Amino acid sequence: MSFRPAGFRPAVVMFAQALVFTLCATTAIAQDTQHQTAAPVAATSAATPAVAAGTAPKTVAPVAESAVKPGNAATGQAKATVCGACHGVDGNSALAQFPKLAGQSENYIVRQLNNFKAGKRQNPIMLGMATPLSEQDMHDVGAYFASKTSLPGIADQALVSHGEKLFRKGDAANGVPACMACHSIDGRGNPGAAYPQLAGQHAQYIEATLKAWHDGTTWGHDVQAKIMPSIASKLDASDIAALASYIEGLHSTDTSPAAAAP
Repeated sequence: MSFRPAGFRPAVVMFAQALVFTLCATTAIAQDTQHQTAAPVAATSAATPAVAAGTAPKTVAPVAESAVKPGNAATGQAKATVCGACHGVDGNSALAQFPKLAGQSENYIVRQLNNFKAGKRQNPIMLGMATPLSEQDMHDVGAYFASKTSLPGIADQALVSHGEKLFRKGDAANGVPACMACHSIDGRGNPGAAYPQLAGQHAQYIEATLKAWHDGTTWGHDVQAKIMPSIASKLDASDIAALASYIEGLHSTDTSPAAAAP
């Protein structure tokens, strides 16, 4: 059984604009950095006394790179500006094919950006976005979105019962564990174990992702990356639709999803 993701065409122009913005911004930063560092280097060279003939030059020890620090949300806000084109300025995307990042854990965002940068998670647009980022940039962007609150969506009343059963109890007969075992009872995830927040995520994005995993897509080759493709392969189309809708309706202060009118 094969599935086809939907909702890509309306976002092509937005993707292209975001990518161009990123590349231009990266070039400008590089040129500015080169301009700022050129003068000090020249001055240093001029001030260095000439080495006497026959005297071996002194070896200069390399300067160690500074360690990556926990993300800074204030710094990350500026770095995340370009992300807003698809994911919303506060991480609540307006278009359902783009995932909400608001409230997602810093470490999970860093992991996924590294996956995009390394090509472990295939997406040409996100490859262009992630490639210029340093590890510190990723942590700062992650901290910014982690500081925001994900806005809840609405579940389809007709799918709530089935979705709730899968989320809370799983399907033992088919070897499907309860989603809340890893993603917590309210869908807020487990940052320590790098299990992402699901609550309030767009049903369209969840459905497309589960279908991709069902058909064999993976986001890496480590043990953690293989968990969801293995589980999704045991779900059918009705399971996926029900779970996606139920997850969108989960609220932070209410463990039951908001349901739409029949």
